[in-house]
Amino acid sequence: MKEKNKAQSRRKFIQNGMRASLLLSLGVVSASALRRVTTDDYVWQIDPFKCAQCGRCATECVMSPSAVKCVHAYDLCGYCDLCGGYLKPDANARSTAAENQLCPTAAIERRFIEEPYFEYHIVEDLCIGCAKCVAGCTSFGNGSLHLQIMHHICVNCNECSIARVCPSDAISRVPASQAYRVKGSWTIRHRLKDK
Repeated sequence: MKEKNKAQSRRKFIQNGMRASLLLSLGVVSASALRRVTTDDYVWQIDPFKCAQCGRCATECVMSPSAVKCVHAYDLCGYCDLCGGYLKPDANARSTAAENQLCPTAAIERRFIEEPYFEYHIVEDLCIGCAKCVAGCTSFGNGSLHLQIMHHICVNCNECSIARVCPSDAISRVPASQAYRVKGSWTIRHRLKDK
C-alpha cells in the first residue's frame, strides 16, 4: 500500500510540476507578446518645435554614434550661399574650407544648383546629432535643419536616455504611424489651415 501511495505521490508531483511549467511558459509568452505590442507600436520622436539644440542627443544616446540625426526640410530652405547651418558665423573667410564649416564631422554636403543657390544634404552616417547645424540654421536662417530620431538605428529603449535629460521635453513616445514630425510639411499644412 505504501508503495502504491509513493507511486501516486510521485505521479502527482510530476503532474503538478508539468502544470506549473506550462503555466510559467504561458505567462512568459503572454508577457513577451504584451511587451512587444506596447513597445513595437510606439516609438520615440523629437518635436522640432520644442527642441532647444542643447547637444545632449549626441552624448546621451545609448547608441554610438547617436540614433538622432539632422534632417533637412527642403521646402523651408532658402538654399542660401551663406547658410547659417553650414558655415561658422565667425569664420575668417567666406569659403567652404573645413575650418569654416560648422559641422564637426563634415556631415553636411553642399551642392551647387545655380548662382546664388546651393542645396544642403545630410550624410546620415557622418551625423552625430550634435545640433550645431540646427542651432546655426535656427539663429541665422529659417530653421529648415532639425533633429529627429532615426528608427532604423534606434533600439527603442523603454526609457529613452536622451528624453530623461532633455531640457525642453522635446522627446516623447508616439504611435509608430506618427513617428516623424518634419518641420516643413507640418508647417505648410498648418499654414494652409490658418488661411
